[in-house]
Amino acid sequence: MALVIEGEERIAAPVEKVWKALNDPEILREAIPGCQSLEKNSDTEMAATVVLKIGPIKATFNGEVTLKNLKPPHSYTIQGEGKGGIAGFAKGGADVTLTADGADSTVLKYAAKAEVGGKIAQLGSRLIQSTSKKLAGQFFSTFGEKVGA
Repeated sequence: MALVIEGEERIAAPVEKVWKALNDPEILREAIPGCQSLEKNSDTEMAATVVLKIGPIKATFNGEVTLKNLKPPHSYTIQGEGKGGIAGFAKGGADVTLTADGADSTVLKYAAKAEVGGKIAQLGSRLIQSTSKKLAGQFFSTFGEKVGA
């Protein structure tokens, strides 16, 4: 089952600060809903453990996150894949772009695609779509608060 989620977040910080935060495992770990650990393996690869509850299913996903198409400090693609045991799998990515809006404000736009399989996919597209939108919204608003603070 494939999903597409798009949105934007206004962050009260200059583009360079937002870009730096998008590449900071500690800030990403704090912003990703349910993230238990996020460790940097290289400048473009990280390993993550995330616990998510989607409807009645709660699962721990272990996966890899890769940063691609880097165009500092304006855009990149973040891709990830996680396996949640009997719950199934999730994989996807997001194209993220940063645009300066004055000296101390940045507009972050994202277009994410995700695919889920296994037991999670059996929950129905409405529940998965609404949960995915909620998680994306939580991530970007928490990220914006942390960076703009």
